[in-house]
Amino acid sequence: MADFLVYALIAGVTIATISGPLGAFVVWQRMAYFGDTLAHSALLGVAIGLALSINVDITIAVCCLGLAGLLAVLQRNPKLATDSLLGILSHGSLAIGLLAVSLMPNARLDINSYLFGDLLAVSQQDLIWVIAVACVLMVLLLKNWQALLTMTVDRDLAQVEGYAVERLKLLLMLMIALLVAISMKIVGVLLITALLIIPAATARRVANTPESMAILASIIGWLSVVGGLAGSLFWDTPAGPSVVVCAVALFAVTGILGTKTKS
Repeated sequence: MADFLVYALIAGVTIATISGPLGAFVVWQRMAYFGDTLAHSALLGVAIGLALSINVDITIAVCCLGLAGLLAVLQRNPKLATDSLLGILSHGSLAIGLLAVSLMPNARLDINSYLFGDLLAVSQQDLIWVIAVACVLMVLLLKNWQALLTMTVDRDLAQVEGYAVERLKLLLMLMIALLVAISMKIVGVLLITALLIIPAATARRVANTPESMAILASIIGWLSVVGGLAGSLFWDTPAGPSVVVCAVALFAVTGILGTKTKS
């Protein structure tokens, strides 16, 4: 296998592994729009990186983390509805990012690669970055799994058991922000949330426990990556959208099989 294909496969499987359990929390807590907001802010991170001539991966991560922290602070104001905040931050950061990029005539930027991703263009440096961040996220997730699960089921119960609910919520948001930052290279700004949500939503149909849903979501993500890459090579289609289409196909298949089983 060519190096670029090996890198793409490893990066995709790594992202799918961590997006499975994190995506489960996104589905349980109905945070899909939050993922979109972070994805749109990633383009602002690209613009900042180009303007300051520093590593774009770092500025994307910083921008996503900063937006997640800002949202956590703004949500404490009861006069501001969460969905309104997400809409303002999402479209505002995307518009500012696009405007900033358009004002840099000397900046060499393939906007489509950031909007739709380019999994087959993952380099060795990108792969190291993805694996390192994914390992950090996995450690944090395993360490705080029970606390996050308790918070998701019942916030009051979590507080009674001594968990710092606000800190756990912020931690979850920051972990999702880091996942979005490292996923941007693979599926792009417009498709990150799909990779985060669809495998988890698919696993929810067949899982019996939270743990089994998280594991199944990762496995479905692996199948989506492998199937999307195969389809991309066979039909010469963009890799990122191919992965998402494969995930949608698996979601549809489980829905059809579930309907037949019930009937």
